[in-house]
Amino acid sequence: MTTSKASTASASPAAPASPLPAPASTRKPWIKKTPVEIVLEQIGKQEEKVAGMRKDLAKEEKELAKLQQAKKVLEG
Repeated sequence: MTTSKASTASASPAAPASPLPAPASTRKPWIKKTPVEIVLEQIGKQEEKVAGMRKDLAKEEKELAKLQQAKKVLEG
């Protein structure tokens, strides 16, 4: 029984050591940003969001115009 404990103890430290380097190589290095860079990034994200919402709004307005034309035909 003492040999099985010894083999288990020697296998344990080797197992956690091997997975640790793999995730470190796949992650991008963290680059500290200045407050100005953070705000500029937020502005860019907000501009993209607003542009997407404008496209959606234009699409919905076209759909509304179609439905209003159908309403006029039904009422007339």
